[in-house]
Amino acid sequence: MKTKRVALITGSTSGIGMAIAKQLSQDGFSIAFHSKSSWQMGRELAKNHSDSSYTQADLADQKQIRDLISSVISHHGRLDILVNNAGINAIIPHHSLKKACPEIWRNIYEINVIAPWTLITEAEQVLRESSNSDCPSCILNISSHAGIRPKGGSIPYATSKAALNHMTRLLALSLAPEIRVNAIAPGLVNTPMTENWIDAQKTWQQRSPMKRGAKPEEIAQLASMIVKNNYLTGEIIICDGGLNLT
Repeated sequence: MKTKRVALITGSTSGIGMAIAKQLSQDGFSIAFHSKSSWQMGRELAKNHSDSSYTQADLADQKQIRDLISSVISHHGRLDILVNNAGINAIIPHHSLKKACPEIWRNIYEINVIAPWTLITEAEQVLRESSNSDCPSCILNISSHAGIRPKGGSIPYATSKAALNHMTRLLALSLAPEIRVNAIAPGLVNTPMTENWIDAQKTWQQRSPMKRGAKPEEIAQLASMIVKNNYLTGEIIICDGGLNLT
């Protein structure tokens, strides 16, 4: 087995995922980049980061998820860190119940809940093989403050993140001590996707103690801390600039 530790970050060609991938690369990990469609960016990132790879996969397809894990193992020979970052949202007012149709629920759950579950089940054995008592393997789920507080772009999205949070705690119990499982629950993060979320921007500027959304790099710094701490498990860490206090 290769000795350099390997981190797979889903949805790592932009936003939070890219920031986490770059941070973990600086921390000395080989990075397995992934995206659904932005393969040119993925290949460029892999080329520019030492001992890294890129795999394209649609996480709504169970076979492609299994192939993603197989590809990472084939290329790197091991897996130490799995960051379930990829997710989807649907912007639906919470009072517009019929707009949150069953198809939207199914699509969101497929990516935000079922895909992380399949990735974890497919990666479990290789994560155990890479683990040791001094340095357990680690799963990090990127959740949302919407999974903790009654907020978020839609009820299906918020509920999916609540499910991911509870999955995190359950797996922390069942996979310990070989594999640690934690989650980060960000609030607003300033990415290209959120730059037109005017109401959310105003909320953070007016109500959060820090008066702004997070930079992706700030979420990545927290991810790095969680990965480095070999004792922390079962935690859902809110990172919303203190908005939850108001």
